[in-house]
Amino acid sequence: MTAQLIDGLALSKSIRAEVATRAAALTAKGCKPGLAVVIVGDDPASHVYVRNKVKACADAGLHSVLEKYEATFTEAELLARIDALNNDPTIHGILVQMPLPKHIDPHKVIEAITTSKDVDGYSTLSAGELMTQLPGFRPCTPYGCMKLIESTGFDLRGKHAVVIGRSNTVGKPMALLLLQANATVTVCHSATPDIGQHTRQADVVVAAVGRRNMLTADMVKPGAVVIDVGINRNDDGKLCGDVDFDGVKEVAGWITPVPGGVGPMTIAMLLVNTLESAERSLKSV
Repeated sequence: MTAQLIDGLALSKSIRAEVATRAAALTAKGCKPGLAVVIVGDDPASHVYVRNKVKACADAGLHSVLEKYEATFTEAELLARIDALNNDPTIHGILVQMPLPKHIDPHKVIEAITTSKDVDGYSTLSAGELMTQLPGFRPCTPYGCMKLIESTGFDLRGKHAVVIGRSNTVGKPMALLLLQANATVTVCHSATPDIGQHTRQADVVVAAVGRRNMLTADMVKPGAVVIDVGINRNDDGKLCGDVDFDGVKEVAGWITPVPGGVGPMTIAMLLVNTLESAERSLKSV
């Protein structure tokens, strides 16, 4: 068996096209969806991510504001900028690129973003809305993973899903979204004695730990759906995930590549969240 490739590039392109159509309809009503992206410091990877997000907004017909600040920018100054963006009616989503310089508390910054504009879905209020299934913003990467699984036609109801990783940004919200889809969910992490014991029973595996080749072919149930969230570098410096792709693709039923799998979907779902925020703001007027 050779797994079917789950093409995140193709799916994200389709989602972006739908976003563009809905954004044009909103703009015609006088409400152009707007995203503010704030970056502090000179982390090279962060600047690449930010450029990609701003370009994605432009391509989809969204208004974007990019605010760049030196690493010496103070926490108080950053919180003041967030407060101004919270009160800007042309901005429907606020994203502060992580990591931040060490003198700035990321938790304080995330909590300063008003929930109605927390399109990353990272605040405690957003997490609570996800936990209790209230309308809110799902974190973009897990949201994108769910769309990738959905694209296969695989029915999660009653299936066993294993999430490897328990981060607040991916692992935990991923588990909650899978639960909401009526899967039975196991969360594995660094203190789990034998991760393979769990993954070999799983119909779906989501690997999100940031350690290359940690999921190997002997750990995968034949025909399983494997979603690789990891971003790592191999010995040649090329991008790779947490999954031993060449080995696992011979066992799994579906698999996402790295790059070209989860990554494009994360940005696509950021656009979806920003669009939905704008739609909600129009309804509340």
